[in-house]
Amino acid sequence: MTVSAPAEPLVSRTLGLGSLRFGNSLPLIVVGGMNVLESEDLALEVASEFQRVCGKLGLGYVFKASFDKANRSSIHSFRGPGLQQGLRILARIRDDLGVPLLTDIHEPGQAEPVAEVVDILQLPAFLSRQTDLVLAMARTKAMINIKKAQFLAPREMSHILRKFEEGGNDRLLLCERGSSFGYNNLVVDMLGFPIMKSFGYPLLFDVTHALQMPGGRSDSADGRRRDVLTLAKAGVSQGIAGLFLEAHPDPERAKCDGPCALPLGVLEPFLGQLQALDTLIKGQPELTIR
Repeated sequence: MTVSAPAEPLVSRTLGLGSLRFGNSLPLIVVGGMNVLESEDLALEVASEFQRVCGKLGLGYVFKASFDKANRSSIHSFRGPGLQQGLRILARIRDDLGVPLLTDIHEPGQAEPVAEVVDILQLPAFLSRQTDLVLAMARTKAMINIKKAQFLAPREMSHILRKFEEGGNDRLLLCERGSSFGYNNLVVDMLGFPIMKSFGYPLLFDVTHALQMPGGRSDSADGRRRDVLTLAKAGVSQGIAGLFLEAHPDPERAKCDGPCALPLGVLEPFLGQLQALDTLIKGQPELTIR
């Protein structure tokens, strides 16, 4: 039996997080930061610049970074500061800058302690079918960002949503991050956006991870940073709740996913163009073609 998305969203949900409102018809929210916490000073630098630019443009903002990258290609790859030190750095960013936080977890036992510090827990793409992890995250009652696995079709996200709902949590965001296309390549199918939106939850687009070329280097992923604006415009044109992206002041020296990261120095003109496109798209009347 196949599972098909409904033709129309049963409920067009708006999720609140403090003063922020996530909704596919609402102004774009930026979930931005760095791939992994490299140092406290660098995290504060990146978060401060995102906050400055988003404040200037009037965009809602959530800082994101990982305390542990548990799925690196090589055992020698940098993973981050770990749970205890990572949560301390994230808490400082929250307290010093007053911004909401998002980070991913990898084990059920991490859900409760991370939810005490972070506003949005992220279910990693590779782990999105792990039921024990899903239920542990659901029990925290925190907002959840569900990354669509590279190996799942958009309509299959309904199963993961149902697990969270049956676990007692419907504070859910969906996030597109590309699909596996043969070896060492990802593609983003824009026709998947309306399918995921049809479930009624706010949709984010992780534009920088969608630029990955998994296994493209000898011991790490490669990427296509030069195409980030092209892909971001395509995603924002679909009328989504938020853009998820990573930036770095020196991407060539980033300790994880540098080939995909946006140079921090171009963040303001980059987001300015996408905000203008988002305003244009959401100012158009809905047009249904059957």
